[in-house]
Amino acid sequence: MKNQGSQMSLCKIVRLEGYIQSTYLAVYPDKIMLLDGCCRADVPMVLNYIKTTLKRPITDLKVVMVTHMHPDHAGGAHKFRQKTGCLIVSADKKKQWYSGIGGRVMHFVDINLAYYVARRQGRAFKNLYYSATLKPDITITDGELVPYFDEWQALETSGHTDRDLSLFHLPSREVYTADLIIKLRHKFVAPFPVYDPKVYIQSLQKIKALKPSVVMMAHGRELAIDQVTFDTLITQAPKHPRTIKDTIKHKLLWRKKDNFRLFKRRRNK
Repeated sequence: MKNQGSQMSLCKIVRLEGYIQSTYLAVYPDKIMLLDGCCRADVPMVLNYIKTTLKRPITDLKVVMVTHMHPDHAGGAHKFRQKTGCLIVSADKKKQWYSGIGGRVMHFVDINLAYYVARRQGRAFKNLYYSATLKPDITITDGELVPYFDEWQALETSGHTDRDLSLFHLPSREVYTADLIIKLRHKFVAPFPVYDPKVYIQSLQKIKALKPSVVMMAHGRELAIDQVTFDTLITQAPKHPRTIKDTIKHKLLWRKKDNFRLFKRRRNK
């Protein structure tokens, strides 16, 4: 996916096939930014692409964004910094996403959900373990420009989690939305989980209002999404939280009610 323009120093945005997600690199003549932190298993692949295909030193990777803390978006961040000296940039949140005992349980569940997705995609088993604690070098808030990459604006697009970021390339109006929108074979859907449906809808509306030329998705690829499709996504967005906890609770309540109905029928015979 190439971008050219008189005001632009950007050479191209490259999409790589990650372990379970699409991975995007913003490649400049003198620097490279990784638009998300990938899976841990993606680190060798990305660095090999920089060395072998781009024929650049891996130290040209200057910034790794972490849009949120799930295994396919934060899993490689610390490894990239260790190997290249890059800066990790993420949302400005005082509390760690996986904080406390409950957070560590959620971290374990999320890693196993990533393995589930990998199995569904026919991927070979690889180590996906990563730290539940992110230690960014720089934090960023809504509307700020990405440090050292001032053609890119960070946008808070929460709802999937409490700290999701999207990255808007100002000259081309292309936007990377991480997990805000999921593209399945023939349709667009909301991600799982959705912790705050109201905020999630506001995030969709924020991206729609940009009228982006292209939407780059972590689960899907780069596509033009028209206003009608955005309206459909907003209309069909979850109205209630969709999390592991809520799903289990819903199923338990459904079974309880179903058993109660069966019990009543038997008594009335």
